[in-house]
Amino acid sequence: MKFNEIMHLSFYTDQLDVMRDFYENKLGLKTKIIMRYEAYKGKEDRGYWAKMAENDPTGIAYIFIEVAPGQYLELFSKAPNQQPHDIPNSHLGYSHFALMVDDIHQAREDLEKAGIDIDIEPNKGQSETWQMWIHDPDGNKFEIMQYTSKSLQYKGNLDEDQQKYGRMMKCE
Repeated sequence: MKFNEIMHLSFYTDQLDVMRDFYENKLGLKTKIIMRYEAYKGKEDRGYWAKMAENDPTGIAYIFIEVAPGQYLELFSKAPNQQPHDIPNSHLGYSHFALMVDDIHQAREDLEKAGIDIDIEPNKGQSETWQMWIHDPDGNKFEIMQYTSKSLQYKGNLDEDQQKYGRMMKCE
């Protein structure tokens, strides 16, 4: 099996309009799909969504915001009993995502003009790739990154034994 790309990352939010505004009007991305609850009418196996199709058919179940062709952020409306995530990096599992740009310094200027706070200023990480950090209105942290000619994401850094036996080696 060979994967081609990440199709989408998905988030629940209790402020869909604010999140949509952030990604569209501050980051310049475009909404491609708006799915309303009415799409789930008569689909009882879909539980909560089928109930919402009856109670709020024109309400938005989720939207797909296009980051690049075929790659999206999916924002779901929060369900009534859904709890917020804990503090970032306090549990195993999801940590953050990254978006690529051609010019990180220009991106920083654009973000500042849009009124977005920069959490960590542009710097080169250990992988020789430029990075800076921001967050969306729900507090989801993410990186803005720019490759360099020395980026390990291009070159890799595995020695011959790691390449040959990488899946069997234990990290120490």
